[in-house]
Amino acid sequence: MVLARLANPVNMNSYYIWTIGCQMNKADSERLESALGQMGLSSAGSAKDADVVVLNSCVVRQSAEDKVVGMVTSLKPQKSHNPDKVVALMGCMVGPKTDALERRFPYVDVFMRPQQYGPLLDLLGDRMGIDPEGCVGPLTARPDVTAYIPIIHGCDKFCSFCIIPYRRGREVSRTIEDVVRETRLLAQRGVKEVTLLGQNVDSYGHDLPGDQDLGDLLESANEVEGIERIRFLTSHPSDMSDHIIDSVARLGKVCEHVNLPFQAGDDDVLASMRRGYTNDEYRRLIDRIRARIPGVSLSTDVIVGFSGETEDQFERTVELVQDIGFDKVHAAAYSTREGTIAARMMPDDVPREEKQRRLKRLEEVQELALTDINSRLDGQITEVLVEGRRRGRLFGRNRNDKLVFFDDETDRTGEFVNVRIERTGPWSLQGVPQ
Repeated sequence: MVLARLANPVNMNSYYIWTIGCQMNKADSERLESALGQMGLSSAGSAKDADVVVLNSCVVRQSAEDKVVGMVTSLKPQKSHNPDKVVALMGCMVGPKTDALERRFPYVDVFMRPQQYGPLLDLLGDRMGIDPEGCVGPLTARPDVTAYIPIIHGCDKFCSFCIIPYRRGREVSRTIEDVVRETRLLAQRGVKEVTLLGQNVDSYGHDLPGDQDLGDLLESANEVEGIERIRFLTSHPSDMSDHIIDSVARLGKVCEHVNLPFQAGDDDVLASMRRGYTNDEYRRLIDRIRARIPGVSLSTDVIVGFSGETEDQFERTVELVQDIGFDKVHAAAYSTREGTIAARMMPDDVPREEKQRRLKRLEEVQELALTDINSRLDGQITEVLVEGRRRGRLFGRNRNDKLVFFDDETDRTGEFVNVRIERTGPWSLQGVPQ
């Protein structure tokens, strides 16, 4: 592609993107990489070596926000030493107003809300003497064995603890045609597995004309030649319809794995969280999923120590984890997010030490459960899509999203390999290729 160059360009050759947070953030970073690559920049190994540094932020929890602040602060000496270095902050730390961020980090050149790459591209265009509109085409994920495809942006749920709707906005779905076009392009570039993403992926299509939903999109993606596996996340119990469940069960490329956060096991806590379902309704939904999708694996998200949560209420969360037998539990201690309903109306009254104790107990319960669940796979043969090497061993995931390691001198990245499981543990499986 020929780049339209303007007068007096500044030499900028490399970029570095640091990403923290959810899969949607990772997908956003990959799309920005696509744009920067089309503008002629290449990836640098570190922030110090890059002409352009982008920090893609997450503020879902205080621990993530603290890491972002640490990274932004670490760039101040680099910016002082090299004023021409471009520093950008994007992601969920950046809200509609940036006055406070500009005062706090005056050495940051540009602030971008999620998916809003224009301010940085325009700035770089001015510096480099390039017209971004003339050289940046469609933005896609970085071609790899697997890739993320955002299908719906934003969230309309407004759970009381969550900052996402205020930072990513209301739900906006991409058309089925647009998603399928990107899926086909990724397949042509060698991608074997795609994960369809959304803060609430089950809401897909609710804002589109006609009666379209995630099940319809899964059916269309299932027809794309070259794509062998399809996943989706994150689901919401209130929007997981029978049509979606039946589509997962019926379509050959859609993996038998569902990520379905329940967040808390007590009905009063769920009501305070504004989740829109009860413990019993969640359990009945799990029963429907397991009845319709044989061999399905389940993962979930849990928050411990939410406002007012008592010990008895926490034990209902533990009971739910024990009773259902999840294949993966992402647990986190509650931290107040400024601007949320909970921050305005509910005290953060569970002591930090108690939150950590509950988190540790839940992790111990889940480790025992996973040890038992994975032990049942000993001796079985499972199909693994190899993603690469880690510490000298090939690794990949099976259709149930189980991480599998095995040894092979041949580089089999991108291949489907049948592996006999010979050792099991709570977090991964070890085997030998067949």
